[in-house]
Amino acid sequence: MIARAIHNRSRRAGGAFVGVNCAAIPPSLIASELFGHEKGAFTGAIERRIGRFESADGGTLFLDEIGDLPAEMQLTLLRVLQEREFERVGGRRPVTIDVRVIAATNRDLDAAITEGAFRQDLFYRLNVFPIHVPPLRERAGDVPLLVEYLVERYSKKERKGIRRVSNQTLALLKEYGWPGNVRELQNVIERAVILCEGEVLSIDPSWLKAARPRVSGRDVTLPSDLAAREKAVIEDALRASSGRVSGPKGAAARLGIPRQTLESKLKKLGIHRYRYRSS
Repeated sequence: MIARAIHNRSRRAGGAFVGVNCAAIPPSLIASELFGHEKGAFTGAIERRIGRFESADGGTLFLDEIGDLPAEMQLTLLRVLQEREFERVGGRRPVTIDVRVIAATNRDLDAAITEGAFRQDLFYRLNVFPIHVPPLRERAGDVPLLVEYLVERYSKKERKGIRRVSNQTLALLKEYGWPGNVRELQNVIERAVILCEGEVLSIDPSWLKAARPRVSGRDVTLPSDLAAREKAVIEDALRASSGRVSGPKGAAARLGIPRQTLESKLKKLGIHRYRYRSS
């Protein structure tokens, strides 16, 4: 939404807005997806195909989950951003483009650079004008608006006649920390709408307690508190998926994040998924 707003308010609004999720494309196909290919470039290439960069020429290309881009493609992308030209897969002639690139990630790229998983020079090239989108826990004033929108959306979907949200529920939603961000709020509201039998929506407070860390008498710093919440949410997802990470019923799908991102978090937080296989 932020990327589209930037595009629509820019001089490129008349051009195309093209989005691509870097984490959702298999590594073997990402070059063809971004830069296109010539006929006969590889098995199955029966005709020339225009890539996302060419499709966005004169407009905006939104690269979501840029932190999950494979290492070999990071170098290729860096050259394209510097030279403003590329070659299609199997092509010999350079293609010149004029594209605004907006990239987004939920990963800690500074940590990824330290670990060698992300190129530092590409980070500097992309980080010309950084925009920090604060998490939902820092935007408590947005919760009522989001709740209103989501209740109306899911009420229509489930054909429910819900007219309002109880004051107690709204206060509870505003006070909660939302470690799962907007996706978690969306899931909670959808569940509440499905279970609602009247005109007033309410939620069970126990739905929000699972992700709350237990705070001991000692001082807890903000980073450790957030890490504890994140770990609790991930462990709950692993427990519900019996330790499975990938797949439609895996923990990554339950959390709404790419498998690679979840595996990185498991390693960072010291979580062993095998402990939950028998759950």
